[in-house]
Amino acid sequence: MIVKKSILALTVALLSFPITASAHRLDEYLQATTIGLSDHGITLHLRLTPGVDVAGSVIRQIDQNGDGALSIAEQQAYVSHVEQTLALSVNGQPLPLSAETMTFPSLPAMKNGAGTIDIQFTTKMDFKKGDYTLTYNNRGAGPDTVWLVNSLTPQIPDICIIQQKRSENQSHYELRFRTGEPCK
Repeated sequence: MIVKKSILALTVALLSFPITASAHRLDEYLQATTIGLSDHGITLHLRLTPGVDVAGSVIRQIDQNGDGALSIAEQQAYVSHVEQTLALSVNGQPLPLSAETMTFPSLPAMKNGAGTIDIQFTTKMDFKKGDYTLTYNNRGAGPDTVWLVNSLTPQIPDICIIQQKRSENQSHYELRFRTGEPCK
């Protein structure tokens, strides 16, 4: 009887501790983009997270000499490669992108599906009063890639988001916005 009560007490005690789950992407290369508008330009913030099953191929794309380390030159080359897979335009006019910042995780973090490559691109553009359509295309990385894209709420009161449209897989995105008058 005492043994049963002890087992019951131990079971209740173990179940009362919070259980934390640790989940990592497995078979996808997540490319999440946020788009920020300001009165003088556009910022694309990409967070690229390879899952456990695809991390090896992503690492091989970056680690060109195969030495098991990601040199600054290899990181910069990969950022340039990513930039080539992106297209940004406003009202049909292509805009050049400039890589502003890049941060690469450790290789163990990438191999475990928890490492995120963080890249910020910018382009300069002075917005006059009027309506605009921004188009963003991400043609990155292949069949295991999944995309997410969203616009940040503008911090400037006279830039108003009108509409967002995404393709089903979110590799194509359109943002309609207006500048020059307060948002309603």
